[in-house]
Amino acid sequence: MSTTGGRWEAVDLLKMVAAQVIVWHHLSAYGPVADALHASWPSMLAWLYDHGRMAVQVFLVLGGYLALPGLLAAQQREATFPVSAIAGRYGRLLPSFAIAMLFAMVASALARPWLDIELAGSAPQPLQLVAHALLLQDIVGVEPLSAGIWYVAVDFQLYAMLALLLWIGRALRATTWLPALPLMVAAASLLWWNRQPELDIWAIYFMGAYGMGMMARMARDALHLHGRAWWLAGATVLGLLALWVEWRMRLAIALSVAWWLVTAPAGLARGWPTALRGIVSTAGQASYALFLLHFPVLLLGNAAWVAWHLQGPVHAWTMAIMIHALSLGLALLFEKHIERRLTFRRNRSG
Repeated sequence: MSTTGGRWEAVDLLKMVAAQVIVWHHLSAYGPVADALHASWPSMLAWLYDHGRMAVQVFLVLGGYLALPGLLAAQQREATFPVSAIAGRYGRLLPSFAIAMLFAMVASALARPWLDIELAGSAPQPLQLVAHALLLQDIVGVEPLSAGIWYVAVDFQLYAMLALLLWIGRALRATTWLPALPLMVAAASLLWWNRQPELDIWAIYFMGAYGMGMMARMARDALHLHGRAWWLAGATVLGLLALWVEWRMRLAIALSVAWWLVTAPAGLARGWPTALRGIVSTAGQASYALFLLHFPVLLLGNAAWVAWHLQGPVHAWTMAIMIHALSLGLALLFEKHIERRLTFRRNRSG
């Protein structure tokens, strides 16, 4: 089954759940609200702090799953591939990213009088802005404007790497099986690069999870059941081999997500109430906006906590829930009124 022609609830459900976990991971990690939450429920908040970040593996696997078919088609029809593909990806990422970073800078400026500089951040400098515009902030070592935005830069690197590897495969006349070279790089990532923490600002560190998504897509789009089984078996063997070399929870999650993408039924949401299907679809579509926007809201919530002299578990959980709810509401508005319009304009100009 291909999901290219329409949205698929299994993907939206993964996005929705992973995005909420990431929000709560950051709520457990930053500011006086996090401190108060830890004091009221230490075991739960410790789990979110230690393991919540691994929800990003969902987006890494989905990145490979969703990118592969479009790039395979583009390399056949576009004479300027991969330059056109990489430039197009950058053009899709940057406008939303820039608007979200502007909001982050405003939120940081408003929160700075109330919060430590380590949390609110210092006033942005020109080099810092240029680095963010080029998605190079971690590579050049400048202070990030918001938490979690490293993923946007890594996502762009992964997409560009996949495009380049497909182009190299075509140049080498490996046209009968173009994904071979990207999957070899993914295997090298799983077995070696992903075990080197100092590489975690580069795509090669994350290419293994991205490759899991690619293999899941090849399995899902296989024309015959035995083809699907072979691809799923290949992803499983590679994943288990990597886990045998060195156990990593993040890779176990990536392999589980790949399995879900292959085995989830096409009619997953057939028996769901209409309202629930709408919630999953809407929240899934807004997951990227939530990823970009929740940390500035978290800063403002922590600033309000300090300014209003709040304390105690009731206030802490109330503030955390409000931060989450406001972040989600803002993300829904951002996706509807900004991301959709940007997509419409790109499609019309293209």
